[in-house]
Amino acid sequence: MIHPVIARVTDRIRERSQSRRAAYLARMQQMASKGKVRAGLACGNLAHAVAACDSDEKARILDMTRANIGIVTAYNDMLSAHQPYQAYPDIIKAALAELGHSAQVAGGVPAMCDGVTQGQPGMDMSLFSRDLIAQATALSLSHNTFDATLLLGVCDKIAPGQLMGALSYGHLPTAFVPAGPMATGISNDEKVKIRQHYAAGQVGRDALLKMECNAYHSAGTCTFYGTANTNQLVFEAMGLMLPGSAFVHPHSELRHALTREAAQRISAMTGGSGQFRPLAEVLDERSLVNGLVALLASGGSTNHSIHMVAIARQAGLLMTWDDLSDLSDAVPLLVRMYPNGPADINAFQEAGAVPGLLHRLAELNLLHLDATPVFGSMADYLKNPELEQDQLVWKEAGESRHPDVLAASGQQFQSIGGLKVLDGNLGRAVIKVSAVAAEHRLIEAPARVFSSQHAVEAAYKAGELNQDAVIVVRHNGPAANGMPELHKLMPILGNLQKAGHKVALVTDGRLSGASGKIPAAIHVTPEALHGGAIALLRDGDLLQLDAERGSLTCLSDLGGREPAAIDLSAEQDGWGRELFGVMRRAVSSAECGATIFE
Repeated sequence: MIHPVIARVTDRIRERSQSRRAAYLARMQQMASKGKVRAGLACGNLAHAVAACDSDEKARILDMTRANIGIVTAYNDMLSAHQPYQAYPDIIKAALAELGHSAQVAGGVPAMCDGVTQGQPGMDMSLFSRDLIAQATALSLSHNTFDATLLLGVCDKIAPGQLMGALSYGHLPTAFVPAGPMATGISNDEKVKIRQHYAAGQVGRDALLKMECNAYHSAGTCTFYGTANTNQLVFEAMGLMLPGSAFVHPHSELRHALTREAAQRISAMTGGSGQFRPLAEVLDERSLVNGLVALLASGGSTNHSIHMVAIARQAGLLMTWDDLSDLSDAVPLLVRMYPNGPADINAFQEAGAVPGLLHRLAELNLLHLDATPVFGSMADYLKNPELEQDQLVWKEAGESRHPDVLAASGQQFQSIGGLKVLDGNLGRAVIKVSAVAAEHRLIEAPARVFSSQHAVEAAYKAGELNQDAVIVVRHNGPAANGMPELHKLMPILGNLQKAGHKVALVTDGRLSGASGKIPAAIHVTPEALHGGAIALLRDGDLLQLDAERGSLTCLSDLGGREPAAIDLSAEQDGWGRELFGVMRRAVSSAECGATIFE
């Protein structure tokens, strides 16, 4: 019997979405009714589609009894998480050729790294890249020569954008093919210590650079539990990739075998086959809630309070922050990974990985085991893959092998999930509480108001922040400057907290998965540019952030004030940012997915 809160939220999403979901499914059914579109293309269209193929590949693509798989790749060799994808198209094509099928790289999507653009102008375009990637994915599939889709993407906005775009072609079977994390470098505690020492002026740039290069040192995703790894965990829990495949090392034999397996299995799922399973049927309200439950139980990235809303809408589903908040009250925290604990993603993989977490959630009746994944049944997603004599086998995840990372049966790290929704006279916001100590979950202190993280940094270096304070960073919402992540604040606020000050952050910007030990009310909506009360605040206003009660309140009188005016041109022009003005003007609020799509 499913947990009553899980059932209630799922039913609520289903009922709220009835007309929108029906319209989406009708559109997908209409597209599916066209059958194998490739067979109906004009001869000139087909000739263009196969012009670059060798004779064998050309023959397979032109044979309408065979499957042709569209690959949408986020490969580039600058980003560690996506560099392994360079070889994937050849691996996939070779695996399919063995069965008489084919694959083509339908298109490439941009893949930018927030780790590279932190504090740089590029960060002001980062969130918008998700919707751009959705459009690029749809354009890649628009040649209509494909029977199924494989998505090669991992990181922050990239995988959500690919999924949003693929949902426009939801009549096709679709799966992610992950690449896996890099090996563990230095410890996360060492990383935090050096960053805080650098922020305090205690070590120089050379020491900081050496540490960072030891942390981020090879191909694969970053090892901390930020947005990239949250994508992988949540999408596996939603049944959008092979069971147990999210966190297998990029260069292992097991990873190679899983890539081949995904390609060969999806080639047997095309329209007209007995195994036909289109994406539109996979991603429904049950799959969505399974992903949200896994997000909360793992203490995942706050970015998913935005991404999951936007993804759901592309599938005809309407979820809200209230759904997320209600689920969080029922879902315990079962995973400790940095920034929620010292362990990294490789330790989680060793502990039992996503199948181990899903096994625990199933024990607690928190999982829709009747959901329809891409491959097999949800029961298969409680199993981990292994190679036995070069053959893939899946075995029950069983008990946690590292109960300090993945809680053992009957245990939990905290009774509620990692994310909470805050509400009050400053608007609504999201807070990640899984790493915030109990004594820091209620902060009442005077406001110090800024318009950028750079201004906060300057004030800190000038010695102006040695006090109890709620640091307010406003005019950083989606419409203002693309809602950048404000990671430069974390070492600074960490030092203030370490010095004994009561400190919190309130912002209409973002923080991803790295808010750590600082209570941070982020994604404040309405944002300052759109008349949010955060625009009325002044230095010295008494603010209260209560993560336990879920409130965000200004205790000072805001009556009679005019919103602060600010010139945002410096954050909207130059470095390509001027090209995204149409997105800033069209984007919805964070609570509605910060998307340009209806």
